[in-house]
Amino acid sequence: MTTVISRTVTRTVVPIILVTAIALMLQGHNLPGGGFIAGVLTTTAFALIYIVYGLNYLEEELFERVVRGPIEHLQYGIVENYRALFAVGLALAAGSGIVAVAFGDAFLYQTFWVLHHVPVYGELHVASALAFDTGVYLVVVGALLTILSVVGAE
Repeated sequence: MTTVISRTVTRTVVPIILVTAIALMLQGHNLPGGGFIAGVLTTTAFALIYIVYGLNYLEEELFERVVRGPIEHLQYGIVENYRALFAVGLALAAGSGIVAVAFGDAFLYQTFWVLHHVPVYGELHVASALAFDTGVYLVVVGALLTILSVVGAE
């Protein structure tokens, strides 16, 4: 049984955790570990939601799916979305290295592009490592949320 205080704290803290994860993710192409730590923080936000609101909250409230029991949750529910997230992340991380090879560079060679006339920023530097970090982020979120959901349902 959760309290009003825990629900209020969760509604306040989860957006802060997610914004911090995004900031670390975008900073990761300049500093090491951006995708991994952002994925861990995102999973922490979901874990907090699961603890306070229950395992089926996201599926019932956000995706408007009817959850009948833990078996259906594991076979057809949100866990399939987490597994797909893992697969997309793995393909993106590997693909970011293969693209460099296709251009004649070493696997995971890093380069960057400068985008001009971007509103608010003026110039924006986009590194190719951001694609790899995004892949790592999706792998970490997909894997950890799958584990969290499977263990939490039992």
